[in-house]
Amino acid sequence: MIEADQPIILIGPMGVGKTTIGKKLAKALDRSFIDTDKVIVAEHGDISKIFSERGEREFRNLEHQAIASNLLPRVVLATGGGAVTNPANLELLRQGFVIYLSTNGKHMASRLRFSKRPLIKNGIDDWRRIYDERRSLYEGAADFTVDTSSQALATTIQLIKARVTNND
Repeated sequence: MIEADQPIILIGPMGVGKTTIGKKLAKALDRSFIDTDKVIVAEHGDISKIFSERGEREFRNLEHQAIASNLLPRVVLATGGGAVTNPANLELLRQGFVIYLSTNGKHMASRLRFSKRPLIKNGIDDWRRIYDERRSLYEGAADFTVDTSSQALATTIQLIKARVTNND
């Protein structure tokens, strides 16, 4: 059950649309929107550079700080795809209402074609492997799951809005 001011947290694989959906959802619910990846970039620089110069472990520490400092009332928070890999983040996520944006992956190759994401240097094959590794973490952390595979963005927003407002 979601409380009126409880943060709404979006999780799911990279490229699934957490930022796009998050912005529209926040507007539809009259909430603020925060993307943890954008927070990290604003405070620490390019994510690919963080990975190459400081390593994934340091990036995950920065990600944890971004989540912890932005779990605010009436916020829609989009997390990075790997946020669920850190047990400390899973503890933080329990403070909000967690929505897992799932996908069958059919449209991901085109979405990721020009991506500079550090963990998918080999394209869609890396994406599939990572998603398969993390899927059970997403499922375990979620309070609600929405399959974004074959529906319009507006439908996804409607489904989420109906779920979170029916419990207010």
